[in-house]
Amino acid sequence: MSSLTGKICVVTGASRGIGKGIAMGLGEAGATVYVTGRTVREGSAPLPGTIGATAEEVTRRGGKGIAVQVDHGDDGQIEALFERIRSEQDGLDILVNNVFKVPDEPVWEGEFWKHPISIWDDMVGIGLRAHYVASHHAAPMMLERKGALIVNVSSRGAAGYAHSVAYGVGKIGVDRLAQDMAVELESHGVAAVSIWPSAVKTEFILEQVAQGKAKIDPTRAQSPLLSGRAVVALATDPNLMSRTGQVLKVADLKAEYGFEDEESIP
Repeated sequence: MSSLTGKICVVTGASRGIGKGIAMGLGEAGATVYVTGRTVREGSAPLPGTIGATAEEVTRRGGKGIAVQVDHGDDGQIEALFERIRSEQDGLDILVNNVFKVPDEPVWEGEFWKHPISIWDDMVGIGLRAHYVASHHAAPMMLERKGALIVNVSSRGAAGYAHSVAYGVGKIGVDRLAQDMAVELESHGVAAVSIWPSAVKTEFILEQVAQGKAKIDPTRAQSPLLSGRAVVALATDPNLMSRTGQVLKVADLKAEYGFEDEESIP
């Protein structure tokens, strides 16, 4: 495993799911990881997982996990997160924009005019706007850091219909955000990319499969940790800047860099 010892990272929305997997991967590489999310007490959210538990797992794997409660729908809380990092660290190396709000009533396709308007706010307001706000506050701390990297977590919904109109618009926006940030950051040596995990067996997806609401074979799905190892591979690539502005599939990165999913690790 490549080393990120001494690197300062933020992973948003990391109480569970892909965010937790990415934080764990960064922890394996020795990074200090600020883990953000809303859930601080087990049982207070519909799904298992807390920012504290993720931070502990980061530390257990060899890094240093720091849990910070942040509601990414509140600009002030996002700003306070980065002010805290500024006061505690000498810069920021990696920002992973992962936070996403699954609507209280999950939408699996259907007709957009029958969906509540609130799903737009969940998927575009949180799943896209919060990425921009976090990047806005993070970028000034990254400009002097060699090999700094912003990663947006997106999906195939950016390329074709998936789940709902609001979901697709949010995901294509996430990709374009990375592409356009890359243009403005390139002269500063900061890379920005968007990554697409494939089907991932997150807590939410496994619950949906159990209820018959999602058609994913968990035995063939990626673990959340695979995305974490993809971020580490990118962050430690000496030719990272050649990838800036790209939209990258986690499966392709696995084949290129040769890292494995968690089931392959003793």
